[in-house]
Amino acid sequence: MDTHHFLTLCFFLLLSCHALTSSATTAEEDASDFVRRLDRKSLGLHKKEKLSHIKLYFHDIVSGPNPTSVTVVPQAHKNDTTFFGMVKMIDDPLTQGPDRSSKLVGKAQGFYAASSQSEFSLLMAMDFVFIEGKYNGSTITILGRNAIFNKVREMPVVGGSGIFRFARGYAEARTKSIDFKTGDAMVEFNVYVFHY
Repeated sequence: MDTHHFLTLCFFLLLSCHALTSSATTAEEDASDFVRRLDRKSLGLHKKEKLSHIKLYFHDIVSGPNPTSVTVVPQAHKNDTTFFGMVKMIDDPLTQGPDRSSKLVGKAQGFYAASSQSEFSLLMAMDFVFIEGKYNGSTITILGRNAIFNKVREMPVVGGSGIFRFARGYAEARTKSIDFKTGDAMVEFNVYVFHY
């Protein structure tokens, strides 16, 4: 390649780079129409972050005339002991104590799905929707794996709303009772959550 062709090629490469940079700048300027920086104080983020421990009891009721957990997708194969593929929607009571008659403090709303072919393990996606006192209307969102026959299962808290806006942390689940005839279960949840 002679010098003239080499210089021409370099010139076109420089023009191409300039065009790409210009279009990227234009794209950034266009993006600023819907994205803007905020002052943390405008969202209450100047306050000191708190760490709260929430202990409550989750009642998964699949039996009787008014179940709070219903199958929306059956398991893939009837003989599968892991129930792989099954999906249940939940609106489970959350109580202050272990008895179902204990004070209702909220509901666990969302779904869980049997997500393993080798063990009975669930993918859980749910909001703890609180109805009690200053927490009324606030939520904590939990998303994670729940290998239900493990003594303690840990799932991440991935967000929240209201008092728990910008929440992050984790939840520990411990099954306290399960009726293998009906499928009803009661699980103790200890939730450790950072929030403002």
